[in-house]
Amino acid sequence: MEAFSDGVFAIAITLLILEIKVPPHAGDHLWSDLGHQWPSYAAYVVSFLVIGIMWVNHHTLFSYVVRVDRTLMFLNLLLLMTVAAIPWPAGLMAEYLREDNASHVAAAVYSGLMVVMALNFQALWWHVTRTGHLFDDRVDVTAARATRARFALGSLAYPATVLLAFVSAPLTLAAHGVLALYYGFNQLRIPTRETV
Repeated sequence: MEAFSDGVFAIAITLLILEIKVPPHAGDHLWSDLGHQWPSYAAYVVSFLVIGIMWVNHHTLFSYVVRVDRTLMFLNLLLLMTVAAIPWPAGLMAEYLREDNASHVAAAVYSGLMVVMALNFQALWWHVTRTGHLFDDRVDVTAARATRARFALGSLAYPATVLLAFVSAPLTLAAHGVLALYYGFNQLRIPTRETV
């Protein structure tokens, strides 16, 4: 299951670069045409961080899982479905970030997918920590269950970005970058008996 998941993460993160197009027939204006594409670069960097940090946390979690059940497999599929979809709203952001009303729609779609992704990862974590029977013996299941509150931030912050989308699309994209960095530095820590 981990190998399949890694493949989906790898494909999704690779597809992001396809949204950055080579400026056609720019000639002597290539520098300015490249600069004009800044929304594509911004959407690429933020989305790369989102997928990359999600992969790191996913990998960390599954390094402590020794068995899977059918529910975990389906919850993981739901998470991968949202990860695989990220290049599409990233493309929307790149295309419409500078436009007035359309930028708000693009940012709301992007944020909406992030809400779904956060809820999917939260459901996966809640299932794994519910009984702890999927973890290996190193994990302190009681302490792991106590970390569920950590996901409350995502459950609050990502819906707030949907609201922010109707104020400022560039600010919304920046907020997603900040959230990605937060989850990068505040990585998923699996409490073990040695560290508790």
